[in-house]
Amino acid sequence: IIRRSIDKEEVKGYAESTLPGTNTRRTDPQEAEQCCGLPEKMSHTGIDSETRPSFTKGQSHKVALLQVSSEEHCFLFRLNLTGLTLPIIMLLENPHNKVGLSLRDDFMMLHKRAPFEQRACVELQEYVRTFGIQDRSLQKIYAILFGEKNIQEPTLIQLGAEMLTLSQQQYAATDAWACLNIYNRLQELKRTGDFEMAIDESCRTTAL
Repeated sequence: IIRRSIDKEEVKGYAESTLPGTNTRRTDPQEAEQCCGLPEKMSHTGIDSETRPSFTKGQSHKVALLQVSSEEHCFLFRLNLTGLTLPIIMLLENPHNKVGLSLRDDFMMLHKRAPFEQRACVELQEYVRTFGIQDRSLQKIYAILFGEKNIQEPTLIQLGAEMLTLSQQQYAATDAWACLNIYNRLQELKRTGDFEMAIDESCRTTAL
């Protein structure tokens, strides 16, 4: 049964999901170019980005980290070290589905690094509505579909650091992987039709 929404307090009580696979970190242009070929060949990838927050009025920062995930691997592109190179742009422009949450914001920030035309993007906040899901946060959508929470304990990602720790890599990879996992789950439900919508009690009427 697919619920329309879920309470934040209920999600807190769920067990955390396990992020499988290998999180691959790339820090220089050569390495980034070499690993762009693999996700480019995948039919679907989850994407996410991280930007250093600004606490000064009128000041903003460019995207520092781009995460591109398959079911097995998540590639972490350190854009603050490599820039938005041509291989990464080609990856964003390829015709294979790129799945994410609040993609408009991600791409708006990425466009500040270099011009490109993103293609074949699936915005989960819109896509889940076709299944009756009204919640828009990644945590709640994931909990509705899997009965788990995908968010690990908050980890401060030192976006300017030369090296990211293993826990920082895993934390950065989580949302991109979760977006793809949600999409694959919905595609499977769509293919099989093996789901029911939860009844919204507020829409019930009493016969007179």
